[in-house]
Amino acid sequence: MPRIRLYLDETSHARVEQAAQANGVSKSRWVAELIRKHAAHEWPQDCLRVAGRFPDFPLRGDPPALPADAPRC
Repeated sequence: MPRIRLYLDETSHARVEQAAQANGVSKSRWVAELIRKHAAHEWPQDCLRVAGRFPDFPLRGDPPALPADAPRC
């Protein structure tokens, strides 16, 4: 398995340690999970669930007509 060295300031390192301990995983696993979550090339499931649920949302077709410009002075 490839390895990576990560340099963190003390505050960030403490946060990683606390979060990993709170989730019952190693620091390495906690960071890897964040990378998987935030570097994904897919839409989150929450977004996919609402796709197409707004029939009046203008995603396709002709754009709505714009009003005529106001006369200039």
